[in-house]
Amino acid sequence: MKAITFQGVALAALMMAGPALAVDQGVTDTEILLGEVEPLTGPPALLGVAHNLGVRLAIEEANADSGVAGRKLRLIAEDDGYVTARTIQAIKKLTSVDKVFALTALSGSGQALASMPVIEQIGIPTMSPIGTVPALYDPPKDNLFVVGQTYVEGMHQLALFLADKFPGKKWGMVLQDDDYGLQLQEGIDMARKEKDIDIVYESRYKRGQKDFSSEMLGVKDAGVEVFIAGGIISENIAMVKEMEKLGIDPATAIFWPGRVSAVLKLIGPASDGLYAVDYVTPMASDEGKAFMELARKYLSEEELARINRYTLTGYSSTRALIEAIKRCADDLTWACTNAELAKTNGLETGVMETISFDGSRFSNQPVQIMQADFENLTFKPVE
Repeated sequence: MKAITFQGVALAALMMAGPALAVDQGVTDTEILLGEVEPLTGPPALLGVAHNLGVRLAIEEANADSGVAGRKLRLIAEDDGYVTARTIQAIKKLTSVDKVFALTALSGSGQALASMPVIEQIGIPTMSPIGTVPALYDPPKDNLFVVGQTYVEGMHQLALFLADKFPGKKWGMVLQDDDYGLQLQEGIDMARKEKDIDIVYESRYKRGQKDFSSEMLGVKDAGVEVFIAGGIISENIAMVKEMEKLGIDPATAIFWPGRVSAVLKLIGPASDGLYAVDYVTPMASDEGKAFMELARKYLSEEELARINRYTLTGYSSTRALIEAIKRCADDLTWACTNAELAKTNGLETGVMETISFDGSRFSNQPVQIMQADFENLTFKPVE
């Protein structure tokens, strides 16, 4: 996602945040209050709503198992529309007005980065499962925990796979002209140091661009055989549909922000066989099917239809937070929760490799390569 610091907004909010809050807020004899910020309206709601469903699912599951020492967990979700100024406002409301005990999300990477001064100053236990950029955990912050993998390493592994799968082929790539695109570029550059990758076409675009006819004509003219569609969602849809229109069909790879069923549906049959990389299991896997069975216990049919990969990341990250809170049941403070989160080691969630922080603040999840199955509107692991 777009990684913009918005330091002016963040610092202004920090100046208004006031003194550090009491670490026992959000806890009563019967309840533990959690909060999160994500886009729940507009196009980015495709990821925000799905993430919220995962958080809610983890909470419902815990509450069905007596909660935390008899206390039920409750969530307040704030919509920032993917606008950083609104993210800061929502965090201030959740921490100062609602007085939540912990935060389960800070929206995307750009929003999370802008929120860091406020989050650090307050000290509230905070999870970041949507934005996974290194600046969030390097250097580590005592109370901020990042679950997932970086865009750089994800693209590094995807490029290595494609280089082995299609040796000697001509590559092309169209990347977003921002920090997101730069991180994908860094991952590709890492792979080029290890493999023989012949890039014959490169282009950058501004976020929000809708017409990719010129870029895809360049892909065709260059004879590209392996193509990296480095957009988010709508941009990748436009690229693949334009290639279909031009009658070209290179081996095409997308990145995990767009690894959702809605993308396959909007592209149509041309999406079949798209390569992708992710650190959460595809829904077509046995683990994905088991997760859906769990979800059916707690979510409506309408909500089930909105599940995607971000539901799995939200669920897993919140599971880690809840487990740490449980270990602090007799001393339910921010200090204890942050310390127990840092000790998290080998936590099973069923939808990604085990979560371990091992004293750090980044879970560093392994990734896997998968391929689109248009007929079933899903992705399957590459054997």
